[in-house]
Amino acid sequence: MGVQCITKKPKILLVPYPAQGHVNPMLKLGLALLTHGLQPIIVTPEFIHRRIVANVDLNDYQVRFMSIPDGFSGEGPYDFFAIEKSMENIMPNHLETLLHELDEDDNGTVVCMVIDLLASWAIQVATRCGIPAAGFWPAMQATYRLITSIPEMLQADLISETGSPRHDGTVSSLPGQPLLSTEDLPWLIGTQASRKARLKFWIRILDRLTSLRWLLLNSFPQEFIIHDDEYQEDDYIAPPHNNPIIFPVGPLTEPSLTTPKNPSFWKEDTSCLDWLDHQKPNSVIYISFGSWVSPIGEAKIKTLALTLQSLNRPFIWVLAKSWRHGLPNGYSDTVSKQGKLVLWAPQFQVLQHKAVGLYLTHCGWNSTMEAIQCRKRLLCYPMAGDQFVNCKYIVKVWKIGVKVKGLGQKDVEEAVKKVMKDEEMEERLRKIYNRTMGEETSSRVAGNLKAFVLGLDQLQQNSLH
Repeated sequence: MGVQCITKKPKILLVPYPAQGHVNPMLKLGLALLTHGLQPIIVTPEFIHRRIVANVDLNDYQVRFMSIPDGFSGEGPYDFFAIEKSMENIMPNHLETLLHELDEDDNGTVVCMVIDLLASWAIQVATRCGIPAAGFWPAMQATYRLITSIPEMLQADLISETGSPRHDGTVSSLPGQPLLSTEDLPWLIGTQASRKARLKFWIRILDRLTSLRWLLLNSFPQEFIIHDDEYQEDDYIAPPHNNPIIFPVGPLTEPSLTTPKNPSFWKEDTSCLDWLDHQKPNSVIYISFGSWVSPIGEAKIKTLALTLQSLNRPFIWVLAKSWRHGLPNGYSDTVSKQGKLVLWAPQFQVLQHKAVGLYLTHCGWNSTMEAIQCRKRLLCYPMAGDQFVNCKYIVKVWKIGVKVKGLGQKDVEEAVKKVMKDEEMEERLRKIYNRTMGEETSSRVAGNLKAFVLGLDQLQQNSLH
């Protein structure tokens, strides 16, 4: 198990779901909790820990990283169901052992566990060990509300047992939220059997959620709507039970370029930053479809490759080696003067660069928040999970991007023209940035984290009497 510097403070264990887009916001939460006198420890399965250690120096972080056995023999990648099996059957006993070891050393006791809801297996471990537990939702609040409405949707026969909408392919059970179609629901991935299994995964999370004392949301209190220069807030929907107490603590963003970078699972190609220095302001299209799923398939990779070439605009394209089979022969050399292909990029630094004008994205929540923080216009191509809900807000509610219908030349050209022609988009980006990441938000996030820690302190004091 990996261990860094040890300080005698109350320990708080952070258990993220084992994916890049979940570990990063959990680290940001850990850094925020440091300022409240706690010693955060991030616990990941060994296959994730090995990747992190290979790419960053953990001594750069004040947050400790530790690992538990996961039953996997190699580096992966492992699919959703293999990881679920490990989380349910392998990891719990090892986490329990680690908790006992941490409580027996002389460097502070474990006073709380913060558990990513997608890693809900750890909630039962906290209960068995008598440790207070808080949940962590790393995505948009609207998606959380959608997930917590699953029982009501089933009861009202809005969705089937596989989670598919029954009425005209749409679900509109949540007030203040854009109409969702079949493709927008987070669990609708893969075959019917796969969808049914994913829906059961979410229902199991909902069952475990009721035993949590608190829930920390990596989101704003409400999803803000821009209308005639003013923001309106939609009605908050309370959870269908008394617990947990909800604290919006997001968006958890990059505080500055001087802080340690995110613990990447892949080696970042920083040469793209030098390449950007030689490009004109707002000229570059940055393309990244995230890290979780193989993005679009070989045929669409080829289509997008030819489209980017035909656009005659400079571009940076993040494309893993295993996803490059669809590229035309010699493509990297052919476009070397126009574009740059990288296996993985320091995304926040790329988006901050003045040369980047557009971001073609899968609409993952972390990527969406980074784009808002860097005030970049978005070309949206969602593919799975919560990305469709995020896309709806980007395009229909906040109006800071355009959905790309397809990856052919005509569709992408049309989207680029539309997003660049919208003269008011820059102002909307400025407003949504100020509303979600300005001083008021920083003060609210700090206040909510303080309230959470005070609640934890009160619980500790009550247990001593």
